[in-house]
Amino acid sequence: MTAPWLSLACLLPLAGLGIAAGGQPEPGNAPIPGFTAAASARERGLEKRLAALLDPASTARHFRVLTEEPHPSGSERNRELAEVVRARFVEYGLEQVAIHRYDVLLPLPRKVAVSMVEPEVRVFALQEDADPEGKGSDAADMGPTYLGMSASGDVTADVVYAHSGNPEDYDWLEAQGIDPRGKIAIVRYSEPYSYRGFKAWEAERRGVAALIIYSDPMDDGYRRGDVYPRGPWGPESHIQRGAISYDFIVPGDPLTPGWPSVEGAKRIAESEARSVPRIPAVPMSWRDAQPILERLGGPVAPPAWHGALPITYHVGPGPAKLHVEIDMDGGTRPIWVVEGRIRGSVAPDEMVILGNHRDAWVYGAVDPSSGTASLLEAARVLGQLARTGDRPRRTLVFASWDAEEWHLTGSTEWGEQFAGELGTGAVAYLNVDSSTSGPDFEVSAVASLNPTILEVAGDVMDPGSGRSILEAWRQRAASSAGEGGAAGSLIENDLGSGSDYTVFLNFLGVPVADLNFDGPYGVYHSRYDNLYWMEHFGDPGYRYMTAMVEVWGRLALRLANADVLAYDLREYATTASRFLDDLGEVPHAAQELDLAVARAAVAAWQGEADRLHRGIDRALASREDLPASALTELNAALLRIERELLVVEGIPGRPWFKHSLYAPRFTYAALSLPGVREAAESGNWAEARRQLEVLTERLRAATEATRRAASLVPGT
Repeated sequence: MTAPWLSLACLLPLAGLGIAAGGQPEPGNAPIPGFTAAASARERGLEKRLAALLDPASTARHFRVLTEEPHPSGSERNRELAEVVRARFVEYGLEQVAIHRYDVLLPLPRKVAVSMVEPEVRVFALQEDADPEGKGSDAADMGPTYLGMSASGDVTADVVYAHSGNPEDYDWLEAQGIDPRGKIAIVRYSEPYSYRGFKAWEAERRGVAALIIYSDPMDDGYRRGDVYPRGPWGPESHIQRGAISYDFIVPGDPLTPGWPSVEGAKRIAESEARSVPRIPAVPMSWRDAQPILERLGGPVAPPAWHGALPITYHVGPGPAKLHVEIDMDGGTRPIWVVEGRIRGSVAPDEMVILGNHRDAWVYGAVDPSSGTASLLEAARVLGQLARTGDRPRRTLVFASWDAEEWHLTGSTEWGEQFAGELGTGAVAYLNVDSSTSGPDFEVSAVASLNPTILEVAGDVMDPGSGRSILEAWRQRAASSAGEGGAAGSLIENDLGSGSDYTVFLNFLGVPVADLNFDGPYGVYHSRYDNLYWMEHFGDPGYRYMTAMVEVWGRLALRLANADVLAYDLREYATTASRFLDDLGEVPHAAQELDLAVARAAVAAWQGEADRLHRGIDRALASREDLPASALTELNAALLRIERELLVVEGIPGRPWFKHSLYAPRFTYAALSLPGVREAAESGNWAEARRQLEVLTERLRAATEATRRAASLVPGT
């Protein structure tokens, strides 16, 4: 059986679809990449119907339910919200709705206490003040304030101030003759930012006995602007909770590294788990931290270490001495991933996945409930389109993850469980963690998705400016740079970690995008990230939360409905070339590494990508006939290209991370060409040369996969 080239939409009447006489698109209705002209017009009409269904009042209803009570992972409320999400998925017509249970290491605190024992006695509250504007008048209703995956411990020791807790900070202390071993280090969430788990890793490596992480008002408090409830920044008692898991080594349940934590799964001993910290750690407000910092002697800290507290920052050690006592229960607990689908009409085994995590440290208005509200609204409108006859060609999967805040757990376990299905059929994973904390659109993505993302941004109106999101985005970039910003530079193509896209990109080799609207946000992971904050500062009127649904939904539909998967491999090869240029800037790399062969492999990939895209563009424009089986084979070949960039054995020391172009640093920052670069930056040039050979092999494999895809296009 044969079908018209790439879409049954080619057989539809042209009238009413934005197509002028002669089959040419009307102005403003140029064909969408991956679509024929007629299919493009139908897609644009579908997306307009999606936009017409959106309702900020509906988004607000979702959001208010989600933020009624604290719902951290492992809590009864978070399990209840899993049932709420499941019920909404069913109500909205999603299919194969299921709740997946995973039993994972999720220890909760029995006791967290910090007190000063010298030069005076003081017990620290480790609690946030009752919220004068939000729910809950009793500060104790939040339970103990803690860092997830802290070790238990009972430590009494002198204090040292180690700035941001990065390696160079401890190097400076040691250069002054200050030994951090056996001390309690107090460090801050600060610029340069590093993930709190990396701070714990480095402190543990340096022999620190216990760690305190506090929020300095220089970074997210009064130095930035008005504080809650008058403004969006953090008040004096706000505390940034979070986990300190070493998920940059291996994400997911620490006891099932690399396989799903389903019933009957093999589990390693906690003592063998590489992602489990061995150091006690506590989060603290600046109000509690100030008396400690005031009582430190020793050298004055470097100017860059000074925050906004009205004190002179000294580094110690002492005379401040603290007693830190933490008792964690070591428990394994169930978590709940909710999944629902809209089955594709043409290629149901190919999937576009929309995901957001549900668990919050407290109310989680921005993180993650804004994203969960957007996910539910997306399920509502896309489900309605499907019920009224606009079913996508490919399957849409909606996922509500649990325990993201604990080592990206739910998404990782689900990805490991369904790795076979996802490896052959996942077209893209579209992540929205916190959909909205302000009006500034930001995207991180694999470069092959750049053009589609930019086009969608150009088709959605920015609620605050009356222009398209793309125009507002460009103007902000130009203003920030002091000059005109190029469209291609808007999207961040250097991908690290810290959210649920990690398993899809780094373990499964699936193209990913991470979307959000950003803004001033100083109450991260605190009780003040709540309904009042969102309705007064983050998104009054729920306009941007709803705009995210339109962006997310349009992007999902374009990927799901494209006749030919619209991966721009030319952009991807260009990005790989830039990664090689960046590698060449590593000290001594130019002398130690011959990058010519890898550059030749990238150039060959670029050439095959050019040939592929010329062929696809020509075929789509001419609407040639192609057997349906050949179309299926072409899209399967395109799906394969990203997978070819995976290294089966993973990168050295971190075998779970398998992508040859991407991995996170231990700070969560992006690390391009990780196998080569980690070895080069450590001066292990023999290993760097070996990893360069592995990289070149994967680039050649991607080139061959691209060549094979091109060979399936008529006339190419």
